[in-house]
Amino acid sequence: MTLFYDPADEADQQRIEEILRQGGVEYFLREEPAKKLGPCQVHVAEEDVPHAEKLLQEAQKPH
Repeated sequence: MTLFYDPADEADQQRIEEILRQGGVEYFLREEPAKKLGPCQVHVAEEDVPHAEKLLQEAQKPH
């Protein structure tokens, strides 16, 4: 697994999680910093990074 996204806040983390979930991308959350302050980093498998990036780009396009 590799770091995919370091969210700015809890809402940003939830948005990314929802995008990945809907796109069928497995991920895990890593608490960072270790003191458990702020949102968790989002990690995905290296082979899923291109698909995850595409999902994120599509989600950011105006509808």
